Amino acid sequence: MTSLSDPSAPARPFDVHGGADRPRKTYPEVAAATALGWLRQMYLIREFETRCMQSYQDKKIGGFCHVYIGQEAVAVGCTAAVERSDPIVTAYRDHGHALARGMSARACMAEMFGRIGGCAKGKGGSMHMFDRANNLFGGHGIVGAQIPLGVGLAFAAKYEDEVIKGGRSSRVALAFLGDGALNQGAFHEAMNLAGLLDIPCVVICENNGYSMGTHIARGTTMAHRLGVKGAAYGIDSYEVDGMDVLAVYHEMHEICETARRTSRPAFVDMRCYRFKGHSMSDPRKYRGREEEEHWEADDPIQKLREHLLSRAVLTEDAWKQMVKDVRAEVRDSVEWSDASPAPSSEELMRDVFMERWGPYTGSSQPEMLGGAENVPSFEAIDPSKARTPGELA
Repeated sequence: MTSLSDPSAPARPFDVHGGADRPRKTYPEVAAATALGWLRQMYLIREFETRCMQSYQDKKIGGFCHVYIGQEAVAVGCTAAVERSDPIVTAYRDHGHALARGMSARACMAEMFGRIGGCAKGKGGSMHMFDRANNLFGGHGIVGAQIPLGVGLAFAAKYEDEVIKGGRSSRVALAFLGDGALNQGAFHEAMNLAGLLDIPCVVICENNGYSMGTHIARGTTMAHRLGVKGAAYGIDSYEVDGMDVLAVYHEMHEICETARRTSRPAFVDMRCYRFKGHSMSDPRKYRGREEEEHWEADDPIQKLREHLLSRAVLTEDAWKQMVKDVRAEVRDSVEWSDASPAPSSEELMRDVFMERWGPYTGSSQPEMLGGAENVPSFEAIDPSKARTPGELA
């Protein structure tokens, strides 16, 4: 983590972010079980996204589909750095955040398939993963629209802590955005408000170097030093290596705890790289294969795997078993989702307004909540509670 780094040194080969070649730090070790859990989470996201790509090609997933392959360390490390009570909101590349936050592969995949067993009853799809029980307030399809929501979630938490409960602010919100959203007015309005009102929202720019198919330097000023975007509003800004889950966790934990303690916002330039295109329809002609291979060699999953092998925390047999278990879990999610019914025609009239109004029939909880509010366990997590697809209809 560096504060507004000096970009004067020459950039490294295939550097898509600009600025100096910054040497990586050594971070304290975490408990073996924690590190193994992160490895499994990252591999679950990778395998889930691979299956999503296959399912999209098989026409089981419609609309837009933006996979998270290459950026797994960001979602896993950031989620680990905060408390479950801290709200999170993100953009439309959101499957990884949902899984890292605790959503089951079944509930996530069923939403991808547009089925009633999905986290939003199949009506949100790829770009709208919501999990109220885990304080994930969704992926959002309008570029930059989630940033004011993240600031609003932080404001609401602070108001509840300080005004309603008469205590002190104890929560932070995480608001994720892509580097392409930096030029949206919503970003600047939200940052200005957060700086003015001391709102504890950590705004995380997942800077993968490309705004869809446009290199960030072609569309954003000071692309090599994005921290100035936060500094302009009096907000502390940082750069974090998003390709290393240990770096993400340790740096983000310090940043978030500072925001929690001081009840102040922060801005993070999270430098990462997506291994695939912007979406499934992206042929990636704007970058070369050599660049992609360079970044794929920095794979955050393989990096952590090799680190744990070197520490004798992980064995090759244990890794093979982890791969086998994760693949079985994701394969099960595909089969379960494929068998889950599509939303009924009556669902068109639900979730439009919370109260009855005109022809609308109010709202109901998705199957993943079992019909109750804020219940963190549901049939998609616990197979023993699972009903047949016919019973869900």
